[in-house]
Amino acid sequence: MPDLPQPIPAATLIVMRDAPGAPELLMVERSAQMAFAGGALVFPGGRIDPGDVAFATELGDAAVAAKAAAIRETIEEVGLAVGLDPQPDTGDLQAMRARLHAGEPLSAVLGRHRIAPERLVPFARWQPERLVARLFDTHFFLAAAPEDAPTPVEDGTETARAFWAGAAQVLADAEAGRAHLIFPTRRVLERLATLGSFAAAAAHAAAYPVRTITPWIERRDGIDQLCIPDDLGYPVTAEPLAKAHRR
Repeated sequence: MPDLPQPIPAATLIVMRDAPGAPELLMVERSAQMAFAGGALVFPGGRIDPGDVAFATELGDAAVAAKAAAIRETIEEVGLAVGLDPQPDTGDLQAMRARLHAGEPLSAVLGRHRIAPERLVPFARWQPERLVARLFDTHFFLAAAPEDAPTPVEDGTETARAFWAGAAQVLADAEAGRAHLIFPTRRVLERLATLGSFAAAAAHAAAYPVRTITPWIERRDGIDQLCIPDDLGYPVTAEPLAKAHRR
């Protein structure tokens, strides 16, 4: 048998801001040329780099690596700093983003700023079945958007578009064929669509354990369904396999 792919540690950040009617989420559209989820709407995020692991080691807390990666990727992809104290001004943020794009680790570009990992709320962890060449073990975190946050700007490389939208609107766009969502993002959006504020989302996250979700295929009523556990707060726990987008 061929060797199964090893999961790539990754992290993603669900940035939420309260708004009339329903909270808005920071979404990015991945470049169509990306090997994984090209053209899909996702939350900012990416691999946990060795620099993130080294940073966490320096701080004496291995769990910080995933949060550092989520913070770093959000700066890189959309130019928004979440989980930093003090909040960087426009000049500092632009300089940070440029240095990160040049390959410097987050720890080297922080300057007078520090990360505030407590502002990132663990929300979920997904690791699909080992049937694809590129397999990610992704930590999802929830965070409130900073006040007076700048307008997100896509990087033009990994991200083709960055925008704010309510979870229900993104789901409606996907249902109408105006947007592409992969299976984990759709399930997370359905969960977020039930929550009326960041405070409600944080409380909801605290009420459920973060357990790694690996979807499985199960035949139900004569239809193959892609399924997830029913005890982790997701309102939809199965989708017909023929309809599910897994990458």
